[in-house]
Amino acid sequence: MAHDLNRLALFAAVAETGSFTAAAERIGKPKSQVSQQVGRLEAELGVRLFTRTTRKVSLTEAGSALFDECAPLLNEMQAALARLDAERREPSGLLRLTVSAEYAATVLAPLIVSFVERYPKMEIDVVTASEQVDLVDARIDLAIRMGWLKDSSLRAVSLGDFGQWVVAAPAYLQRHGVPQRPAELVSHRWVALSLLRLPLQWTFTNPDGGTETVRVKAALRINSTAGLQGLVAAGAGMSTLPDFMVAEQVRTGLLVRVLAGFALPRAGIYAVYPDGRHVPVKVRAFIDHVRDALVASG
Repeated sequence: MAHDLNRLALFAAVAETGSFTAAAERIGKPKSQVSQQVGRLEAELGVRLFTRTTRKVSLTEAGSALFDECAPLLNEMQAALARLDAERREPSGLLRLTVSAEYAATVLAPLIVSFVERYPKMEIDVVTASEQVDLVDARIDLAIRMGWLKDSSLRAVSLGDFGQWVVAAPAYLQRHGVPQRPAELVSHRWVALSLLRLPLQWTFTNPDGGTETVRVKAALRINSTAGLQGLVAAGAGMSTLPDFMVAEQVRTGLLVRVLAGFALPRAGIYAVYPDGRHVPVKVRAFIDHVRDALVASG
């Protein structure tokens, strides 16, 4: 026998709310209609789904088994309809985004501008932070994170990657010389970024394809990438910085890239957001916008 799926939805609403009255209010139908349709479902199935008293409604054993089977399917159907509805709507509302101040200033700022120009109903609230923010507690919709992701309950989408360059100020190199191999970094002043898990250990890939791991000595430590860049530019020593932060300074001669023939591992750029069945259209639209722009820029 073919059953009316609407009756299953009404049955599930009663099971979830524990009341015909509450179920009727939730779905906007008269209580009598809800009770009638559930009664017809019971008649079709030949079993009693609820035990009814003057004070409460509770599932029978058969009702509990049916609810366990049909509730996930009904939720999936609702999620599919919600996705289709979201896809036809223009992104709008507030998007709360967290990202490092350095990446926001050097890469993301123009992409945010072009995004709100493309979607004028959108508002962006950017929360800059060097350390990872708890997205759920802080009510953040999306994070742009750099490096290597840890396992978590969050969902992540790769946006691209970036290079790591060893750089120093010209004045520093004039005083202390230019290293020709990674092993020579041991004798140089190193400015360490204390945010990293291993700020003093670096593994280079040599031109011949082999690898070389070096442990440097920290002359200075700092917990800010922007502060690290400032110290290196001022001649405090050498360090490793993301290519997107220092490429322009290297081009203009304010910084010098050393050991260019010895590659450090490239690090990832990720869009991270809380796990859930349905990704909000505003989050998906922003991820697509940034990823497309990064791909186009090479």
